[in-house]
Amino acid sequence: MDQLTFQAYQSYLTLKYKEGRTSSGLFMKLVEEIGEVAEVLNQIEGRKSVSSDTSLERELVDVIHYALAIASINQIDLSIAILEKDKQAAVKYNQTPNLEEFLAQQNAPIK
Repeated sequence: MDQLTFQAYQSYLTLKYKEGRTSSGLFMKLVEEIGEVAEVLNQIEGRKSVSSDTSLERELVDVIHYALAIASINQIDLSIAILEKDKQAAVKYNQTPNLEEFLAQQNAPIK
């Protein structure tokens, strides 16, 4: 199976939602899916009885799908946005390495 990237998935979602979907409509779906994640977590942690065949994995995928769809139809490259936001957070909270540095270390040749 090919490696999935944010760019590829966002291109797919841009195509999928090129007509008929608005940011607010997709946001309402995102909120619905976040509620379903909460339901599953409540079931997993014993606060609610298990009542459906939903899984945390599937519900988290739905959350990611709608968040990426909103970014896609608004021409936001989340790969770039995530790196920039993480860089700012690393400075603000004095954390090292930042994500960009971490990725560079992961791709460094082994000596």
